[in-house]
Amino acid sequence: MKGVPDAPRCGFSNAVVQIMRMHAVPYDSHDVLADENLRQGIKEYSNWPTIPQVFINGEFVGGCDIMLQMHQSGELVEELKKVGIKSALLTADEAKKESSK
Repeated sequence: MKGVPDAPRCGFSNAVVQIMRMHAVPYDSHDVLADENLRQGIKEYSNWPTIPQVFINGEFVGGCDIMLQMHQSGELVEELKKVGIKSALLTADEAKKESSK
């Protein structure tokens, strides 16, 4: 990402941070602005031109646009489930369903 989670340095990085926070997903980040070799290397590695880039269990998922689409469609919850992560949004939805019974 550009910047760090507590201080993203672009709107796209900020959007991904917000998505991760909503789902309460633990993650590592690397500030590509601090290392030009990292910035270029990650683009070549993933064959994706933009930053931030999200990997789940080492597999490239996409950038901000893909993460936003996955979040909005609910697909992100399912992808997280596949790797054993329970989204905080799923937990909130489950709590609402239980309280309405």
